[in-house]
Amino acid sequence: MNESFSVNREGHLTIGGADTVALAREYGTPLYVMDEGMIRDNCRRYRRAIDEFYGGRGIAAYASKAFSCKEIYRIVQQEGMGVDVVSEGELYTSLLAGFPADKIFFHGNNKSEGELQFAIRQRVGYIVVDNLRELHTLEHLLEREGQEMKILLRVKPGVDAHTHQFIRTGQIDSKFGFALETGEALAAARECAALRRARLVGLHCHIGSQIFEVEPFCLAARRLIGLMGQIRRECGLELGMLNLGGGFGIKYTEEDDPVPYERFMERVSLAIHEAAAAEGLPVPYVVLEPGRSIVGRAGITLYTVGARKEIPGVRTYLSVDGGMTDNPRYALYQSKYEAIVANRAGEPKTETVTIAGRCCESGDLLAEGAKVQPCSPGDILAVLSTGAYNYSMASNYNRVPRPAVVMVKDGKSRVVVRRESLDDLVRNDL
Repeated sequence: MNESFSVNREGHLTIGGADTVALAREYGTPLYVMDEGMIRDNCRRYRRAIDEFYGGRGIAAYASKAFSCKEIYRIVQQEGMGVDVVSEGELYTSLLAGFPADKIFFHGNNKSEGELQFAIRQRVGYIVVDNLRELHTLEHLLEREGQEMKILLRVKPGVDAHTHQFIRTGQIDSKFGFALETGEALAAARECAALRRARLVGLHCHIGSQIFEVEPFCLAARRLIGLMGQIRRECGLELGMLNLGGGFGIKYTEEDDPVPYERFMERVSLAIHEAAAAEGLPVPYVVLEPGRSIVGRAGITLYTVGARKEIPGVRTYLSVDGGMTDNPRYALYQSKYEAIVANRAGEPKTETVTIAGRCCESGDLLAEGAKVQPCSPGDILAVLSTGAYNYSMASNYNRVPRPAVVMVKDGKSRVVVRRESLDDLVRNDL
């Protein structure tokens, strides 16, 4: 499943050279574990592909909604990436970590006036404008602050990404952006042409998440470059940046077959070059926003097995000390995961179980029909590919503290996010 994993002499699962059973013993469970080496390698693969297929005229901006903490911003900065943030909280965290503001793309479908003002004062590189209200609020604030800012329009290109309906974002019926096929996007560009402070420099789209096909991205690129040509002809604006967003799928289970990043980048590059030539436009500066594909497979979550309930002829429940509070994705999307009994990783998977969380909800499950090694109370269970949208979506439901996050590299580990304490849970109570 993952080149980061191995099984050591004790039969324990290792990640990044670190024994997961020893990590559970040292830091407690539930525990998020991230392989720093794999994260850095994924960053470098995107950077190399941009150099190869776009002549270095582009950047990968890490979509930090996938996993946001100060350390991940430090890592992606060191690897020469930009970042994509979607809230004042993510923006504040990135700046606190020392990330350069001019390489930040600020997204969101309902940015507040306060958030926009904060972004202006921090001199954020780009605002991705979602709607006309935001556009004119931004122009007013820039006028008041005496500043200018580069913006991109978020466009719905009318592309159907074949993924779960909750994570499709490029079709006309979406809360995000300006629709292309209705003329709404072109009308927004006309309004931009009349502004003095908010300077339209490019277009952005995001068609969905966990996508395994390349053609939807190619189609989106063709349509947006076609819109760039139309904007030049009708609005007199020469746009030099094309942001195709993210959404590249990863391998959660053996059934998943994602396209290698390099092949994806090559095919999309061909579509961009051909479309630009057809419109008589220079090839734009290309921005991609990988998030899940940077951190998803680099993370696992470790749990301690508790109660085991066998219901004859129905199923076997294996309860763990975490659940939907640290990973709500099964409850939300029925997302599939692979699991390994970390202290018996070298043994065959002979049991079929439902992995149940500790919350007071029947739907608090992490997997159904999961194949695992023989498992008993006290064993350590590792759920794989949890590096994206697990810590970032974690909650305190049932007043459960959020787990710690540990980075491992070359067999060594360090805490990058402390485990929440009971005092943390009541810190804001009056």
